[in-house]
Amino acid sequence: MTSPADPSADASADLPADPSADRVAVAAPTPPFTAALPEKPGQPARRRLGGAVWAALAIVYVVWGSTYLGIRVVVETVPPFLASGSRFIVAGLLLAAIVAWRHGPAALKVDRRRLGSAALVGLLLILGGNGLVNLAETDIPSGLAALLIAAVPVWVVLLRRAAGERPGPGAYGGVLLGVAGLAVLTLPGLSGDVGIGGVLAVLLAALLWSLGTVSSARLPLPANPFTASVYEMLAGGVGGIVVGLLRGEHHGFDPGAVSGSSWAALAYLVVFGSLIAFTAYAWLLQSAPISLAATYAYVNPVVAVLLGALILDEALTWPILLGGGIVVAAVCLIVTTERRG
Repeated sequence: MTSPADPSADASADLPADPSADRVAVAAPTPPFTAALPEKPGQPARRRLGGAVWAALAIVYVVWGSTYLGIRVVVETVPPFLASGSRFIVAGLLLAAIVAWRHGPAALKVDRRRLGSAALVGLLLILGGNGLVNLAETDIPSGLAALLIAAVPVWVVLLRRAAGERPGPGAYGGVLLGVAGLAVLTLPGLSGDVGIGGVLAVLLAALLWSLGTVSSARLPLPANPFTASVYEMLAGGVGGIVVGLLRGEHHGFDPGAVSGSSWAALAYLVVFGSLIAFTAYAWLLQSAPISLAATYAYVNPVVAVLLGALILDEALTWPILLGGGIVVAAVCLIVTTERRG
């Protein structure tokens, strides 16, 4: 797992942001393409984007969008926090092995300060963000969860403002639009059509994920983003196991009773969501315009809603369609405004 760039953050500190997810926010280096791909008129022509960029973008769109469906299938027979924790522990260990193989064991060495920062970010993103999404999807459809999480950029703008930054007017317009979309999306919970507890859990997950995203841009993290992700995933994974045990999720849980589809979905989330898609996203940050990479924020929820409807027969009610459309429009406004600034 690991996370996508925070579409509302400054371009020099783009971070992954999506708790469905398989994304852990990392301190991504400033992309080398910013000088080669000018945005303003009168500057040299842009470099043409190759097929590899579009392939990587397709992976991020589809795989990260499908993680909500994967989570829904996993929690059918696996307790939510135990599922989230075990997934990220496995993913973290696999990523650590890859880092050590590619760069040597020394690449995993970090000082205590950076280790603590990575652990804190991991707890916010994975335990708070992803763990609560797992819990919520025991009550609400995967598509609804994805649309509620899509409002992460809205929370990020508000947190940045609370920290003293001044996002542009377009960002504030996106916030107002996003709040309106969230109000519409919560109607199924208020009306009793879905569990209100699940809706509230996702809203809290989005807030914690946003807090982790903003914090990761300010805390001293390991210079290697993959090394940072290793410790974020391991800290968040261990935290998920601890919370699962404290909740008593192990009582009566029989691994032998886990369905084959849940095992397959869990493996998919580890390998494709946490490793392959994250690698594709990290590469995109260095090989494509950030404004293009950030479009995952409003494509993922659309993919999630469609997959939920097609595979799990989740209902496409008017609050989901209308509220989801408003939230996606809000995210689009925030992303385009912030990238233009």
